[in-house]
Amino acid sequence: MVGIVVVSHSRKLAQEIIEFSMEMAQMDIRVINAGGTSDERFGTDATIIMNAIQKADDGSGVVVLVDLGSSIMSANMAIEFLDEDLQKRVFIADAPIVEGAISAISQASIGSSLEEVKKSAERAKEYSKK
Repeated sequence: MVGIVVVSHSRKLAQEIIEFSMEMAQMDIRVINAGGTSDERFGTDATIIMNAIQKADDGSGVVVLVDLGSSIMSANMAIEFLDEDLQKRVFIADAPIVEGAISAISQASIGSSLEEVKKSAERAKEYSKK
């Protein structure tokens, strides 16, 4: 089953996003918090993200959701650290982190493919709030 990694500058925020999103899941899936830094400060850490990706992957691939700025850079760096085979199965979704996480987790929990989970997260950009 496709794994999900949530990268925020705040570990607490990433955890809240995960807990909220998991309410929509049809079954347990691998959703890993890769927020914050190793010393619990605000920021991102490529090593934490790399380890989270490895933990989230069961062979089906991983969709990474990021909040802003350096989280994108850190996630890209983390992917570069992975072995070549895993790199091919990891995608950063171009999606809002909360809505994207809800969509990706819901889609992954029904057994969808890596591409379907990524697309579902990215379609969250289209949600109107009017």
